[in-house]
Amino acid sequence: MQGAASDGKSLRLVLASNNAKKLLELQALLQGLPLTLVPQGALGIAEADEPHRTFLENALAKARHAARASGGPALADDSGLCVDALGGAPGVDSAVWAGEPAWPDGQPPSDREVRRRGQDAANNARLLGALKDVADRRAAFVATLVAVRHADDPEPLVACGRWPAEILAAPRGEGGFGYDPLVFVPTLGASVAELPAALKNAHSHRARAAQALRGMLKDAWHLG
Repeated sequence: MQGAASDGKSLRLVLASNNAKKLLELQALLQGLPLTLVPQGALGIAEADEPHRTFLENALAKARHAARASGGPALADDSGLCVDALGGAPGVDSAVWAGEPAWPDGQPPSDREVRRRGQDAANNARLLGALKDVADRRAAFVATLVAVRHADDPEPLVACGRWPAEILAAPRGEGGFGYDPLVFVPTLGASVAELPAALKNAHSHRARAAQALRGMLKDAWHLG
């Protein structure tokens, strides 16, 4: 297998992301397989463009970009919130749906975490406004994972995870990030922001996609 080890050695799999939380989450979800996830930033690989309108196309573009730049196998993820009454929006625009927030001094804060919280607040406000007086609150967190053996792999592994939920009329919970305070999971009786991290990671859209990917890595790439 070009770029991948099938002889019992650990496979270096480049993660097409520089998100430290995503790296830790995927490391835990893929634990037990003979592979080592390496963030693309550690190899000096720049972020890929994400011009597409589907999670699948963006994840595939990111995986191929990381594989081409590293010369080996790569893994990418694209995910977001899809709301039924909004035709699937915010979808691939989930992280920046509200556009640039109105910062107090007109300039984005230098602190990345402060910027993220401001963007989250703006996105949540737009979501509540879009669903004002809307009865259908059904939604889902959706994740797509794509793994390629090399940049031109004709058989990318594609795993999708969907976490059904409902949108609350007001935020609940202090944990999580993004839309978590507004996303209520009926099967767990809590908003995502109210869930302990371990419980969230066990049931999340990314966890469901990773579980499917584990089987594909074993069957198609002969890992484990």
